[in-house]
Amino acid sequence: MDGPTLSVEPPGCAESEESGSDRYNLVLPLIEFEGHTRVASTNDLKNGMVLDLDGQLWSVVWFQHHKPGKGGAIVRTKLKNVLSGKVVDKTFNADVKVDVATVDKRDMTYLYNDGSAYVFMDKSTYEQLQLQPEVVGEAVHFLLENQDAIVAVHDDLPLYVELPASVELTVEYTEPGLQGDRSSGGTKPAKLETGYDIQVPLFLTTGEKVKVDTRTGDYLGRVTS
Repeated sequence: MDGPTLSVEPPGCAESEESGSDRYNLVLPLIEFEGHTRVASTNDLKNGMVLDLDGQLWSVVWFQHHKPGKGGAIVRTKLKNVLSGKVVDKTFNADVKVDVATVDKRDMTYLYNDGSAYVFMDKSTYEQLQLQPEVVGEAVHFLLENQDAIVAVHDDLPLYVELPASVELTVEYTEPGLQGDRSSGGTKPAKLETGYDIQVPLFLTTGEKVKVDTRTGDYLGRVTS
């Protein structure tokens, strides 16, 4: 099997290019099966796809097809190491085969933290799974008991937790606002019910519910009933 040509190269804009940015829109490409290995072309890379490169699992978080003035076409990518979280820039030759890891994304419900691990329940089998903090990652900032989540598993090894693009959380505490703050455009810190701190508009008060982007931790708006 042909191996990918890898080089470290920061992504940049160029002519005749095509990029992808939605990490939650995972669409599997046309995949060949060679024995027990799933193989895809670098032309078919998608965000969220997990590649097996030299025995390490890397998730595609960004890609861009590029046709330089001279030479063959290439595919620029940003890859995130599934276990360590390290992000690197990689450049592949176009139309080269790469190994795609078989990742089982299971619908689960977060139950509770037992003091050392986060306990999730498979919604189909009711099996409970204990996840270490490093597997839960940044999702811990937005987790509430009985919240739905997706747990990615490879060879019975939990890889990461995926949440919806946004969640609704209650402001546990923030300094009182002032009259006229609604139009000032300023922000202030606020502690959410999960303990996570974000910046909110000055008019927000303790006890209000807000929508938060789980990818960036940014305030998206006030939730009105």
